[in-house]
Amino acid sequence: MGAEFSQTSRMDENSNEPPTSALLLESCHFSQVVFNNVEKFYVPGGDITCYYTLTQNILPRGKDWVGIFRVGWKTTREYYTFMWAPLPSDIPSDTTVQQQIQFKAYYLPKDDEYYQFCYVDQDGLVRGASVPFQFRAETEDDILVVTTQGEVEEIEIQNKNLREENEELKASCASLQKQNMDLQEEIKNKQELQKKLESLRSNTEKLEQELNSLKKENKHLKELGDCREAELHQLKEQIQNMTSDKEYLETRMKTVLDHMDQLQSQVSNYEKEVENLSRMDHAKTEQLESLKEENHQLHQQNCDLMKDLEEQKCLFQILEVKKKEADEENQKLQEKHEGLVRHLSQAREVSPFSVASQAQAPMPAPRAEGLLFGNPYCAAEANLGAGAAGAADIASLRKCPMCDEVFPEEIATSQYEAHVQSHLLECPVCSESFDKSKKQVFDDHVFCHGLE
Repeated sequence: MGAEFSQTSRMDENSNEPPTSALLLESCHFSQVVFNNVEKFYVPGGDITCYYTLTQNILPRGKDWVGIFRVGWKTTREYYTFMWAPLPSDIPSDTTVQQQIQFKAYYLPKDDEYYQFCYVDQDGLVRGASVPFQFRAETEDDILVVTTQGEVEEIEIQNKNLREENEELKASCASLQKQNMDLQEEIKNKQELQKKLESLRSNTEKLEQELNSLKKENKHLKELGDCREAELHQLKEQIQNMTSDKEYLETRMKTVLDHMDQLQSQVSNYEKEVENLSRMDHAKTEQLESLKEENHQLHQQNCDLMKDLEEQKCLFQILEVKKKEADEENQKLQEKHEGLVRHLSQAREVSPFSVASQAQAPMPAPRAEGLLFGNPYCAAEANLGAGAAGAADIASLRKCPMCDEVFPEEIATSQYEAHVQSHLLECPVCSESFDKSKKQVFDDHVFCHGLE
């Protein structure tokens, strides 16, 4: 068997091993494929062509194959060599199909044993088998009369064995054909049962769906029934109440009828009053429309005023910050100024001559060319009594509340405000201002407006 497999793999290196089965001959169907023009002898060393017919009882598939088996095989695993069976281009359902396969001489047996062709489907089951044949040359000795008694007896024994094998094969074929017909009938019955089973399954699924729907509907109806019972009980109570109310109303009606005459006279008076009230109501309606329009305008003005108020609040906050920083700076400068005054007072007490000379000939103040905002000590030395003027100079210094940048008096106020505004982000919805360093807070604030 190892040699046989190696021969097969050499025949087609790209093909897989053919599908085989360990089933015995009794499970095969030899009548579905018929082999034609099978020779008794095939000459060794030459290619041979196998002809066969696919009957209506077989549906060829991609893994079907034709193998050469030594006579006496038991399972499809005992093949000598094989070729893949070609699929026909058209497979009609009511006619037979003629096919052929060529076996190369290199892969054929080299002995003179008896062999036969077998068609095996992709399930490993035999669907047809040929008559036995040999691989040897047909010589003149085959047609001569054998005169040796021993050879004659041997040939007779072989012929007898062959006839017995042939009879066994015929009986096996007949039995297998009957089994095939029974199996086909059984397959048809199974297919019909399968269809019925599928139909029953689909019907069962539909019935289950309908049952579930009916259960849900029944549950819903029960709930409705409970609600209806509660409503009915409530209606009964209402009817009882209405009956008692009716009796009460009947007694009341008698009293009302007594007063109808009196009221009739009052109706005419009321009609006149209603006309007057209608006129007044019309006038009030017009007045109300006018008030609504005025209210709408006032509401718009209020919205504009609220926006202006928010802007003023923001500006006020900025100015408060500026004022606080200016006050702090002013306090520092005031402290410096007071220190200078004390220093000059001490110097006057120590050197009255120098003070007198200074009073007679004032020393010129040092130039403040190198200072951006001038020398704040010059004014203190020039005029110690001008405290108010020094405070005014200090107040004239403006400092940015965001970056501590100082703006002197000669810088325009609009430039200072534009600098402060460059540090802020203004909400496009409510005009609220935020520090640029807190951009995430500003984005969250604008996003909250989008959620409103």
